[in-house]
Amino acid sequence: MGDIQQFLPIILMFVVVYLFMIRPQMQRQKKEKQFAADLKKGDKVITKSGLHARIFEISEKSDAVVLETTAGKLTFDRSSISLELSKKLNAPSEATSKGK
Repeated sequence: MGDIQQFLPIILMFVVVYLFMIRPQMQRQKKEKQFAADLKKGDKVITKSGLHARIFEISEKSDAVVLETTAGKLTFDRSSISLELSKKLNAPSEATSKGK
């Protein structure tokens, strides 16, 4: 019984680290991967570097996305598109939803 009590704080520390650091990161990565897989032509997106654009073409082979901006067409990797910023861009504004 004394051996278990010596290792209990270390075991609890690993459980806390898993619950507060590792698990949320895995869930975030899963959401990012699903978001990248669900992208389709015509979606408005924002890249992680802040570029606002519309998806013009998606290459299934190379995992590249061609984005159309006012300046022209640019090719980016799917992973460079930000989930959080793109969701904010495509979410209906509160002012419009309250008016209905």
